[in-house]
This record gives sequence, C-alpha cells and structure tokens, in this order.
Amino acid sequence: MIMGLIIGGLAGFLAGKIMKGEGFGILWNIVLGIVGGVVGGWTFGLLGFSATGIIGDLVSATIGAVLLLFIAEQLRKRR
Repeated sequence: MIMGLIIGGLAGFLAGKIMKGEGFGILWNIVLGIVGGVVGGWTFGLLGFSATGIIGDLVSATIGAVLLLFIAEQLRKRR
C-alpha cells in the first residue's frame, strides 16, 4: 500500500517532467501518478504485457500518468 503510493507519486513527478510543463503542479501530478498506476496496469494488461517488480510498476504507472496528463490537458484546452 505505502509502496504503491510512493511509486505513484514518483510516477506522477516523472510524468510531469516528461510532459514538460503540461502538468497541473506537483501535487496534482502526484495524484495523477497514483491514479496513473491503475491506468497503466490496466493498459499494460490490455496489451498483454505484465509489469513485475518495482521498476515494472514504476514504468507502468509513469505511462499511465502520462496518458492521464495528456487527456487532462486536452480537456483543459477545450474549455
């Protein structure tokens, strides 16, 4: 549980850096990273990949967070 929060928080931070300024601030990026862990795991499952270990979880969560940041940014631009 705690490790999942740490990995999600780190994934959100990394996703904010990857998206280069398209984030919502460090706090929301961390929250999106935690949710991105779920999205990344689900996406990897759909594609037939399996993320194992801490590094696999971090990669999966970061990809999920990047996807969420991208979608959130697109929705924010439409307003």
